[in-house]
Parts: sequence; C-alpha cells; structure tokens
Amino acid sequence: MEYELYYWPSIQGRGEFVRLALEDAGADYVDVARRKDGMARMMRLLESERVARPPFAPPFLRAGKLVIAQTPNILQFLGPRLGLVPKDEASRLWAHQLQLTIADFATEGHNVHHPIAVGLYYEQQKPAALKAAPWFIKERIRKYLGHFEAVAARNPSGNAYLVGRKHSYADLSMFQMLEWLGYAFPRAMKRISPAYPRLAGLRERVAARPRLAQYLASKRRLPFNEDDLFRRYPELDR
Repeated sequence: MEYELYYWPSIQGRGEFVRLALEDAGADYVDVARRKDGMARMMRLLESERVARPPFAPPFLRAGKLVIAQTPNILQFLGPRLGLVPKDEASRLWAHQLQLTIADFATEGHNVHHPIAVGLYYEQQKPAALKAAPWFIKERIRKYLGHFEAVAARNPSGNAYLVGRKHSYADLSMFQMLEWLGYAFPRAMKRISPAYPRLAGLRERVAARPRLAQYLASKRRLPFNEDDLFRRYPELDR
C-alpha cells in the first residue's frame, strides 16, 4: 500500500513522528504537501464535505479508503503494519500510552514560546515566554525524561528500548523529542542529559539505523527552524 501523508511542507512538526516511522520501515509513501499543488490537495481534503470522518488538522494519513488523523492515532494504525510494535495487545496499548505522553511533552515544549496564544507571534508574548522557559527546563523536561528513563530501565526484556525486545515507534518518537530539545535548549540539555544515559543510548541507536541514517542526512529531513513546534530562542535557554 502507498500511504499519503498530509502535513505542512516547511516544518518537521507533529508530522515528523509519522515520517520517522514510514522512513524507518522503508514504507512506500508520499509527503503530499511537499509536491507540486500538494498544499491545494491537502486543503481541499481538509475542507471537503464528502469526507465522512474529516480530520481537524494535519497531520493526517490516507491509507486506501481510510483517512486517519492525530499523530498517536496514526502511529497506532501504522505500528503493526510496519513492524514497529509487538504483536500482543498489552504492548500495543503500552506503546500508544507512551506516544500520548510524548504528545503531551511536545505540546508543553511548544507552549514555552507560545504561552499565551498560538495565534500571537512570539514577540507579542516574549515576557510570558521568559517566565515559562525556566519552569519547563527545571521541572517539566526532567519530569518527562525521568519517566522515560525509568520506562527503559524497567523494560522486562532487559534492553534499553521502551517497548519490548526491539525498537518501536515510541522509540523513534522519543528520538525526535531529544533532537528537538537539543536544538531548542542546547545549553540546558548539556546540563540535563547526563542524568538519562538510557535515553542517550536510545537516541544514538535510532540515529544509526540504516534507513533513518540515510533519511536524516537527506533533503527529505526538513531542517529545524523558528516556525516549528520547537524553536531556538537563546534568551529562553538558561
């Protein structure tokens, strides 16, 4: 099956979690909005009254007749089809639970530079962001990373993956979170990262996976930028 991924063409954003799964599995997919007339196609589908179960916003995935939205929901669908989650129900639910927690983490990270309203520019809420950033760095990053470090430590299989005996889509998404944190808060993460050696190892293993290594070095991997979910504002990185 050829999958169609619909997401904004100039940022990694929440669509990157899905891209990483598709790339790692070597899946046949099209990143629709990055093609000629792709944005128009995406907006037509979003606004079409013929879609019985319409998505609220990108990312969404078209798989045959299915249109699936919300990143954790997409990955829950793709996981077993791409071999990125164990077969048993408990493991699948656990992977989905972890992905939902990662989604919360990503939202909190975004809200550091948009603490008042998504519709306002950063410059319009900079004083609030300067207050939000220290709390996120001191409390929330450590809270989330501590949770995932413990998850890796308690994996019954005895390895440092998050789910089961080999990597899953949750590991790929955790890799993305660590990449974003390293980009947006390099000074803070230099201090924080040594406390989470299992996550550091996970990040290295994921980056070294053959298909992902090719993807990360290619033009398909969009660069970090200040329109994305995580942004580098040096004044927030304390």
